[in-house]
Amino acid sequence: MNAPDSPTWPGRFSRNDVASGPAGKPGLPHADDRRELGRPMVTVATYRDYSSAQRAVDYLSDRRFPVEHTSIVGTNLALVETVLGRLTTARAALTGAAAGAWFGLFIGLLFGIFTVTNWVSVVITAVVIGAIWGAIFGGVAHGMSSGLRDFTSTTSLRASEYAVNVDADFAEQARQLLAQSSAPAAGRSR
Repeated sequence: MNAPDSPTWPGRFSRNDVASGPAGKPGLPHADDRRELGRPMVTVATYRDYSSAQRAVDYLSDRRFPVEHTSIVGTNLALVETVLGRLTTARAALTGAAAGAWFGLFIGLLFGIFTVTNWVSVVITAVVIGAIWGAIFGGVAHGMSSGLRDFTSTTSLRASEYAVNVDADFAEQARQLLAQSSAPAAGRSR
């Protein structure tokens, strides 16, 4: 049996085991990686909103700065839940019907591929059946909650400021480039 630190130990993957995606070939962290997680970073600018920080990094990129040594870090995070409205059993059933109709559309199209005659009726029937079952499940699920959550909401994670951090070796160059710009500095908070 192999030792736990062997590359063929069950549960361990090598870099070649990871499939590539649209953004390139992702890698697993290794001790010999150029970018270690604990590398020294310096905050070169702070902004009130994310889009300003993003514009600053884009400005650096446009000036041929090596942005692979840059990160945007949101600080003072807050979880914000925005209440959208009251949730009644009828509204829960309506939402369930809509979700069921989408699922029915998917199933109907899947079955419609293999239907020789009148595939449109197969799709319509699947959408109707999906909507009915979705409405039933949505209404029953809301009814079983005993009124513990009678509202709909969305949640978001917000930061009060965004810091542009750069590897310590490149910090001075980034500061000089950002000092030359006027547009990215507009959102700067310090």
